[in-house]
Amino acid sequence: MKNYHVKKLMLGIFLCLMTMAFSALAEEEKEWTFLIFLNANNNLDYYGDLNLKQMEEIGSTDKINIVVQWGSMKRPSVKRMLIQKNNSENKDQIISPVIEDLGAVDMGDQNEFLKFLKWGKEKFPAKKYFVSLWNHGNGWYKSKTDLHVNDISYDDKTGNKITTEQLGVVLKDFTTELGRKIDVLGSDACLMSMAEVASEVKDSVHYFAGSQEVEPGDGWPYSPFLSEWTQRAEIDGAGVGKILAEQYLKAYSENGVYTSGDVTFSVLDLDRMGDYEQFVAGLSKELQLLSSEQLKQSVEAAYNTLSFTYSDYKDLGHFLKLLNDKQLVTAETMYNYTKTLEQLVISNQVSPAYAEAKGISIWLPDSEWQRGRNAERYEKLKFNQNSGWLEFLKKLEF
Repeated sequence: MKNYHVKKLMLGIFLCLMTMAFSALAEEEKEWTFLIFLNANNNLDYYGDLNLKQMEEIGSTDKINIVVQWGSMKRPSVKRMLIQKNNSENKDQIISPVIEDLGAVDMGDQNEFLKFLKWGKEKFPAKKYFVSLWNHGNGWYKSKTDLHVNDISYDDKTGNKITTEQLGVVLKDFTTELGRKIDVLGSDACLMSMAEVASEVKDSVHYFAGSQEVEPGDGWPYSPFLSEWTQRAEIDGAGVGKILAEQYLKAYSENGVYTSGDVTFSVLDLDRMGDYEQFVAGLSKELQLLSSEQLKQSVEAAYNTLSFTYSDYKDLGHFLKLLNDKQLVTAETMYNYTKTLEQLVISNQVSPAYAEAKGISIWLPDSEWQRGRNAERYEKLKFNQNSGWLEFLKKLEF
């Protein structure tokens, strides 16, 4: 009985010390807090474990907090963790301490995402914040062919997801509480580097990092990325984004940490997104003045424009190049596009197969079916509200 009481006392002391330790961590403002909303409540569960183990190869440091809300398909509850370096011999286990066990939380609920961001800010204050969504991604709209991919953060346990519009609302609410913009928003998910996504979040985020194309299942190369970042913790959001983009391409190149493959990854300066919207607004008006025959030629150009998985997710730069070849846009338009893109896309890392990819995609349907099923929702998106792009798309005859 005496031993029992001693053990109980020791356990109580241990728990108190752990609580004090985490309280101390919460009070210390670091250079960065990296908040990862890791939704593996789907067929990516294996890769969630893999990426967490990669994070634990580096772990949080005295200057960077790596904080995760982790949902796992094969585990009953969602956990919040401070990622720590795994110094044990068993690298096959995830060892980071669970700060909170939330139970069966819906990782496809925008409110749960917002709760995580607010909690992370309170517990792990920092000078700069990097927010990342880890999951399936599908650009700005819901896929009609793959019901496991809807916008982003699809939770197979609940059937819910976070829409592009909801993402914008969550980040706006968070930055209101933060009192400033998020330094970096990252998408470890497919197809999210789109004008339509960027416009929804531009008022809340300085830099966006993501892919125009589908990401391989392995996702971001967390170990080499975090290794370099933690050695240069004082850099700004642009610098962190560039490190990630370069490490991403390197990871999928020959002799990279992953199997080589064709990939894209870009970093956008969203403080310049308004200029991009303004350019597209001018382009839309210019293209609406084309004759019927010229509009037919523009449809042909759209058919041949580089697309990303879905035929209506296209690269505007390549589209303009094809229009220019047909003399359908002016030299001034091409010059303005180049200058606008140079300011918006601060890093564009692509495999040779995607040499025409310029770092940001746009919705460019090449059939009446594609346009008709998405036009109503598209009309309300901030990108369209600010650019009038849909007015040009309505002129196309397929």
